[in-house]
Amino acid sequence: MPQRIDAELVVVGAGAAGLYAALTAASLGADVAVISATPLAQTASYWAQGGLAAALGADDSPALHLADTERAGRGLVRRSAAEVLVNEAPNAIGDLQKMRMRFDADQDGNLSLGLEGGHSRRRIVHAGGSSTGRRLARQLSAALVREPRVTILEGARASNLWTEDGRVVGVVCEDGRAVRARGTVIATGGAAALWKRTTNPPGSIGIGIMLARDAGAAVADLEFIQFHPTAVVGVPGREGFLISEAIRGEGATLVGPDGERFVDELAPRDEVARAIWTQLKEHSVDSVGLDMRSVDSGRFPNIAEALRQSGLNPREELIPVAPAAHYLMGGVVSDLNGATDVAGLYVIGESACSGLHGANRLASNSLSECIVFGARAARAALDEPVTLSGDPPAGTPLVLPSPETRAAMWSDAGLVRNREGLERLLDDPYPLAALVARCALAREESRGSHWRTDFPALNSDLDGIHAVIRGESAAFERWQ
Repeated sequence: MPQRIDAELVVVGAGAAGLYAALTAASLGADVAVISATPLAQTASYWAQGGLAAALGADDSPALHLADTERAGRGLVRRSAAEVLVNEAPNAIGDLQKMRMRFDADQDGNLSLGLEGGHSRRRIVHAGGSSTGRRLARQLSAALVREPRVTILEGARASNLWTEDGRVVGVVCEDGRAVRARGTVIATGGAAALWKRTTNPPGSIGIGIMLARDAGAAVADLEFIQFHPTAVVGVPGREGFLISEAIRGEGATLVGPDGERFVDELAPRDEVARAIWTQLKEHSVDSVGLDMRSVDSGRFPNIAEALRQSGLNPREELIPVAPAAHYLMGGVVSDLNGATDVAGLYVIGESACSGLHGANRLASNSLSECIVFGARAARAALDEPVTLSGDPPAGTPLVLPSPETRAAMWSDAGLVRNREGLERLLDDPYPLAALVARCALAREESRGSHWRTDFPALNSDLDGIHAVIRGESAAFERWQ
């Protein structure tokens, strides 16, 4: 008979958000189960090269951080969610330091604050330069395995949520193992690997989003997929390798085929990505050049080493880059504690859509989001009532996207899209592809990362309006 585990909290996903939620619950005395499809510290968070954004500088404030977040989000940021992030992020950094997370510091021992696109102040905290995600995942994973109250199911994939009387009471894995808990937290990351060209690992295909939707949760803003401007092109084994925005924050420039700069490298990502796209189309080329020759590559050792292993020398030559699918701003509709509209179910991190990122995520807000909202969701989920439950349902095989789906997403829901291509996706066999198309078809405008050639202007009537799918069709809602 398959194993059944009883816990107070079950977390699906072991990225930064899931790990921190599990640690928070364990610190409150709860028994926790963590389901991870990959070994710990090998999730998408592991590959994150950005840092954590927090107003820590003497010239900075949460109000300035909020203003930058809203500016980057192009009129769609949910202010209440952004206020939670900017107000709680500084303390979150302190909490991580208490867990012995070591961030980069200057000679006097003060935190080194970096600058990235869309930020008006230096407020990005890094660990090992562009190795922040790797070090954070390792530190949180190490803390988790020391917790006697935590049971870790590595190499297990959640196949469906265990529901009874409209309430989620746990999770069932593909192999039949089941976890019953008063609170269930989805933290499986985003869906950028649905696109053929991506910076994400192969598992980022929106599995958690579909688990929540199948249980009855609403999804929103799926039309907003952020394309990172600077992913390596044409290098076998490194295709889509992300070169951190922090590199541009330290002086790297972008040049077109004519050798001239063509964009403000520290503009928000949607603006930079579209500027690169325009260069590619106008000159019929596959990449533009990232000039890192003036940057101390020793500050970004993992990037420099990866490029050298690929036969590229960032000290002497331009690095070929172009946009790649990177981060999903949409996801499962959630409140400021990660709660969904299904009792007992919480969603955090890139799987969630609280409205925090609007139409275009501000760089390095996402890792901060993982910590801030991971803690809030853990505390809220432990307040769920204890419920009795019978036998769990059987595990079911997951449906995975085909190479044809990934190619169609790149061509029909890419950085630039139109009605004809989006309507083709409505018939795609992978359910999430069709959901993306429904949201994108509903939004007849161009805003942030959603750029339609048939509706090239921003429609101010849609400021603050989110495309939400509760049944089969998308409807617009204004969130408080």
